[in-house]
Amino acid sequence: MSSAAPEFSHVVRAHEIGSPKQHMLEADAGQRTALAGRFTLLSLDRLTASLEVKRDTNGIRITGEVHGAGTQPCVASAEPVPFLVTERIALLLTQATPEGGEIELSSADLDVEPLEGDIVDLGEITAQAFALGLDPYPRSAVSVAGVISEDEAVALRSPFAVLKKS
Repeated sequence: MSSAAPEFSHVVRAHEIGSPKQHMLEADAGQRTALAGRFTLLSLDRLTASLEVKRDTNGIRITGEVHGAGTQPCVASAEPVPFLVTERIALLLTQATPEGGEIELSSADLDVEPLEGDIVDLGEITAQAFALGLDPYPRSAVSVAGVISEDEAVALRSPFAVLKKS
């Protein structure tokens, strides 16, 4: 992990977390610009999160939603591709490290990660959830010479493609 400070930091102290508390986060222009660079976006026009943080018997539970909007470059043409991201967060930070490291539970359950130290950075948790919601291969609707669509590629791989050329 990088030792550089996160671009969008909102720290709460683990020992101060008790009963449920709502946290509304919104990245400012400078934070959005820095995050756009980190995630190779053309722009990040909005990044917000509504999170509930509480302590329970297993650790610190963080639930809520992250919303983002902006543009990212098309993988074929680098043209701007608009995006709207809504990503749910269901996370349990625990002192006990599960065997084998991080565990991914079913979608009805929480992701479980170890709590290291007394710092819980809700901004970084928000940024990481946002990044998971981004399309890893954004495609512009504009056609690019020499680049075919996924449907066209599947059709060309078909054993019947040779018959269509006749």
